[in-house]
Order: sequence, then structure tokens, then C-alpha cells
Amino acid sequence: MSSSPIPEKIEDIEIRLLLDALYFKYHYDFRNYAMASIKRRLKQAREQLGFKTFSAMQESLLHEPLMLPRILGYLTVQVSEMFRDPSYFRAIRENVIPHLRTYPSLKVWIAGCSNGEELYSFAILFCEEGLLERTLFYATDINEDALHAAEAGIFGLDRIQLFTENHRKSGGHSSLSDYYQAAYGRASFDKKLRQRVVFSDHSLVTDSAFAEVQLISCRNVLIYFDRDLQDRALGLFKDSLARKGFLGLGAKESLRFSKHSGAFTDFVREEKIYQRRRE
Repeated sequence: MSSSPIPEKIEDIEIRLLLDALYFKYHYDFRNYAMASIKRRLKQAREQLGFKTFSAMQESLLHEPLMLPRILGYLTVQVSEMFRDPSYFRAIRENVIPHLRTYPSLKVWIAGCSNGEELYSFAILFCEEGLLERTLFYATDINEDALHAAEAGIFGLDRIQLFTENHRKSGGHSSLSDYYQAAYGRASFDKKLRQRVVFSDHSLVTDSAFAEVQLISCRNVLIYFDRDLQDRALGLFKDSLARKGFLGLGAKESLRFSKHSGAFTDFVREEKIYQRRRE
């Protein structure tokens, strides 16, 4: 007797209950993430972890603590590269850095830092521009494994060619090889790049704003949120930014339809870099 496919409506109910379990048991809130993205990731998890239904996955999540990091690994996909979208970093270098130079000290928040690629990109850029020593970086993510990877600062050598090309296109003043040591197929980035970095578990869904910062870079995170959750995250950024501070978003993200759009002006429109209005 062949089994018939699970009706889509039942799957949706199971997914909602699974997300509820994840929130009430472990306080990770994915309930207002874009459903199409969540469903795609959970289907991949269900297949690769060997569950027949999302209900079975939920039962395992509730009763087997070791299942939490495995499921989170699918829900918080870590896909990035150093100096990703080089024109974005060139715009930061050429348009934002001159303003940041006027501050005696700086705070920069990398929200959704993944495995650290964007953090190290900013640290290298700030080092090249002579601002590293006066900058405190906050690198945040909800995935603890990703934060540990970011803090280690080690990447596969097979990725370095792409990182190097991106760095060159971003207007880098030096060689990327000046910032890492290569051995055993891995590139270990210089500890000085993370000496002034605070790595922190922080959720844009449930946690509060940071202290006054001059620059926030949060790229390719909001695309996974629904409209209400996007507004919440953008409200956090608004409340965290100093007057005339800067916010950088991903290429497919925008403030256009947000209730907080009036708090910002376009600074480099084509690169989705905004500036906080002076109250």
C-alpha cells in the first residue's frame, strides 16, 4: 500500500507547532520569519535528519536537547564571503569613512555576522583606513556555532582567492595576505582584527537595542523576515544609531515600505546605505 503525500495544510500546521515548540522551549523565535523560506529549510532538515513528519521532528526537539543545534543549523543558514558585493564596501570606504573619521571613538554593529566574513571585511577596511584602534565592533548572531567560528577567524584556503578578488574590487589598499597566515589548508586571520570585537548572541526578534553606534551593517537578514518583523528590526537599528549614523542593508532589502523609513535618508541609494536623520 503506497503512502499518499501529506496535505500542504497539515504540513503548515505542523510547522507552526514546531516553531512554537522552538520558541517556548528554547526561546528562539522564528514564528514571524518568511514562511516560504522557513518551510524550505525545514523540509531540507526533515529529509536529511531522517524524519517522516515535522511532528516527529518536533517531538525530538522537545525531548532531545542535542537536536536543537542541528535544527538551528538549517534555520540559520551561514552563507557569506569576505567583501561580498565589493561595491558596497567601496561605498563604505569612499562615502562613509570620511564621516566616521570625525569621531574620536566609534562603535560598529555587524548584525547577523554569520561565520565572521563580514566582520573581518570591516576590520580589514577599518585597519586600512587607520580607524581600527578607535573602533569597537559588536558582532552578533543567534547561532552560537557561527559565533564560535567567527571568533576563531579561520577559513578554508579554497575560499581565499575569491576573498582576495573581492577585497581588490572593494578598493583595498594592501594585500589581503597581510592579514592571515596559511597552513594545513586553512587561513587563520590576524588576532589584532578581533581584539576590539564583542561577539554576542543577539536576536533581532526578541532582544533590545545596542548602545549608541555610528554604523550598522545588516545585510541579507531582513529578506527572511515578514513585514512586522522587519519593522521591529529596523526599529532596533533606528534606536541604536547615533544621530547621523549609517545603516547598510542587503541588495534586495529596503526601507521603502517600513514604518521607520522617515527616520532615514538615502545616503548611497544604489548600495542601500542610509543615514539616520537628525532629530
